[in-house]
Amino acid sequence: MSKTVLITGARGNIGTKLRAHFTSLGWSLRLLDVNAGGDSAVAAADLSKWDEAWVSQFAGVDAVIHLAGRPSPRTSWADAVTFNFDLTQNVYEACVRQGAKRLIFASSNWAVAGHRFDDLELTPDIEPRPVNAYGVSKLVGERLGRSYHERDGLSVICFRIGYLQRDDNQPGAHMGWGSWGQLMWLSNRDLCNAMERAVLAEGVGFAVLNLMSDNPGMRWDIETTKRTIGYAPRDGAAPVMSDAAKADEAAAREIALSTHELREVADTRRW
Repeated sequence: MSKTVLITGARGNIGTKLRAHFTSLGWSLRLLDVNAGGDSAVAAADLSKWDEAWVSQFAGVDAVIHLAGRPSPRTSWADAVTFNFDLTQNVYEACVRQGAKRLIFASSNWAVAGHRFDDLELTPDIEPRPVNAYGVSKLVGERLGRSYHERDGLSVICFRIGYLQRDDNQPGAHMGWGSWGQLMWLSNRDLCNAMERAVLAEGVGFAVLNLMSDNPGMRWDIETTKRTIGYAPRDGAAPVMSDAAKADEAAAREIALSTHELREVADTRRW
């Protein structure tokens, strides 16, 4: 079944991989990026600034996959406000005004990064715990999705995407954040399967879903993702912990424990 899909941030890591996959399916694509990079198939658009020229591209599409914005966990608050908060609201608004049927929002596991050293399952409805401006911006994007669904009937799927590297994206000890990072690895093949299923899935009003490969021993719940959209991961990898990775993880755990203790002290004081 042919579909018309608009991808924002189409020249980035995820956008490049999805473009190739959807093209292989014979789907019609509308591609937006802040910099077209000389690619005649990509329309240059600064989505942080409302402009009817790019808004018109959203008319009647089956799905919008929203990847544009600042993708780094080191994103400043100023950039997060402009390029993740304001830009994302513009994209939601364009979907509603132009009659797009579904928005698929690239959220992130940074929305729950504060649970890294907690001993619990990471379900989609767990209490959010972002630790930086980037994580907060992704949580806000999810909440905007719920609002636009409840108010305007827009179908919204928010993927809390795991660890997806550029190019061939192989798992292993070279990945950052120790076992936490490796256990949320998402293969290129599983990424494309999930996004394809998110475009095709029926009966989804609003959903926040974890998206990573089927990695043995991981804490992330992907059963909900499988049930909701028919996701069928084919890859998975167990962590490979080098001495350096173990040392980094131990140091991160100490910092997390110290921060937790400081918060507990602060909670007992009157400010």
